[in-house]
Amino acid sequence: MKAILSLAVLLVLASPLFAQDLKTKNVPAHVQEALRKKYPRAIKVSWEKEKGNYEANWGGRSGEDHSAQFTPSGDFIEIVNAIPPEELPVSIGAYIKEHYKGVRIKEAGRVTDAKGQTSYEVEVHGKGILFDGKGRFVREEK
Repeated sequence: MKAILSLAVLLVLASPLFAQDLKTKNVPAHVQEALRKKYPRAIKVSWEKEKGNYEANWGGRSGEDHSAQFTPSGDFIEIVNAIPPEELPVSIGAYIKEHYKGVRIKEAGRVTDAKGQTSYEVEVHGKGILFDGKGRFVREEK
């Protein structure tokens, strides 16, 4: 019984670390307005809360071709636009081929932050692999 209680407490404490789906009514109006101002053509938006920030997803078949993040105060953090893997810098493909033998990149995104800086993100085996704007490896996220 103690083990089950301990696990339940751990899950409650860790839940802010994972993405949580939100209903639009649970997203502050000023965050929704910030999205409308920055991306007025964003329709059929789904929301998540991740690491304390709000993430709006829209577009494409999956509804996640565009993913914009905002702080709780409504400040824009970044947008990730899905791109075909062929549009990635060549160095990213070479890195993946060398470090993840036999793996094919299925999802890729161009990230643009609030300062206009570009970087890239690919998904491999359920992990996010991040690269800078020149295609140099930055880090792996789980």
